Amino acid sequence: MSLKIQPILPRFGAECSGLDLTKPLDDKARRDVLEAMSTWGVCVYRNTGLDDEGHIAFSRNFGHLELAPARKGGKSRLNHRELFDASNINAEGQINTDPAAKTYRKGDRLWHTDSAFMDKRSSLSLLLAHEVPEEGGETWFADTRSAYDDLPQDMKDRLEGLVGRNSLWWSRKMGGADIPLETVNEGPIALHPIVHTHAGSGRKALFIAAHTVDIEGIDHEEGCALVRELIEFATQPQYVFSVKYAPGDMVIWDNLCSMHRGGDFDYDNERRDMRRTTVREGTEPYARLDDDPFTDLFKSIPKTVDLTGTSSDNEKTRQNA
Repeated sequence: MSLKIQPILPRFGAECSGLDLTKPLDDKARRDVLEAMSTWGVCVYRNTGLDDEGHIAFSRNFGHLELAPARKGGKSRLNHRELFDASNINAEGQINTDPAAKTYRKGDRLWHTDSAFMDKRSSLSLLLAHEVPEEGGETWFADTRSAYDDLPQDMKDRLEGLVGRNSLWWSRKMGGADIPLETVNEGPIALHPIVHTHAGSGRKALFIAAHTVDIEGIDHEEGCALVRELIEFATQPQYVFSVKYAPGDMVIWDNLCSMHRGGDFDYDNERRDMRRTTVREGTEPYARLDDDPFTDLFKSIPKTVDLTGTSSDNEKTRQNA
């Protein structure tokens, strides 16, 4: 069987079919999947039949898988550290009502790129739906290559050489967590160019997100305003679409040429069980247990964000980078 592609927007997003993702990919199929990702940036695969082990095995075709932060004791909901938990479910299998967890998750409703707050950027994210709410809970995607293409030339000139300062605590602050700007600036900051050349396509793309605090070497307020302007430009209707899930659906997106955000749903009453693998930029095939930057990052959680308590809800939240 061969990969079949149905574009969603003229330059961005595709519904893909024709491959059995539960079976090993041969070299041609792997190349086809990667070519589709390079061309379309976001690819949707319906009714994949994947379980956790199959999800991880399929993801390993594309490089080094990041590991979710290690937990100190307590019960874990997921059995594999290659899976980041993007659900509203706690370790006991119940809807997570912990206020800190709910505040933390609000940051996911902002336009962002996964792990932009890390020094080593993430390339592909592979999100598999296990349970979905009846209404809402979709994911929205934005095309940062086409948005860059369409920027006025004077803005392109202005962005040349600018570097963004990125922090997980900043996006959580923007989502409502009580984190002072001083705490953000004292914590881990990842520096990434605001514009880069996307390796898969050779096209230039914006690399901005809710994680982007401001611009290195520019006044904070001016840098924030520029980041907001770029996000607003890149999320105009002609650049965005949403994906509504059914159990078994998988969406793969390239963080280096897109942004995304979660859609609203009835968090307190409906279950949404989503699990994500994340491929680091580069070509290493396997994660090593001693390659664990997320655990190191989460050791620096601000005290104003109560994610380090002993409750299972707080422990679970630590895995949701």
